[in-house]
Amino acid sequence: MMTGLLGGSTCTSGQMTYDLRRLRLNGLIRRLPRSNRYVLTQGGVRLAVFSTKVYNRLLVPLTAANQPQAPPELRAALMAIARHVDDYAAHARLPRES
Repeated sequence: MMTGLLGGSTCTSGQMTYDLRRLRLNGLIRRLPRSNRYVLTQGGVRLAVFSTKVYNRLLVPLTAANQPQAPPELRAALMAIARHVDDYAAHARLPRES
């Protein structure tokens, strides 16, 4: 079932254990007693809703703004946002994007 959700790529049991543990330790999921099932916590639901809204309302329109037919003002705004994100990442000493 996971292979279908991941677009055909495989996920080892070790990777799945690691991912679930990270989500659990960050308080986004909790394990149901006496089972191998997990449910979202309230914080996990809030993060999922927030991420979906950011993706639909911000990332999809911004990626469309990078297309040649987009108005110049929109492309300039996308470049300004990218510049600010790059500056923030450099200041925080995050590794550069490959």
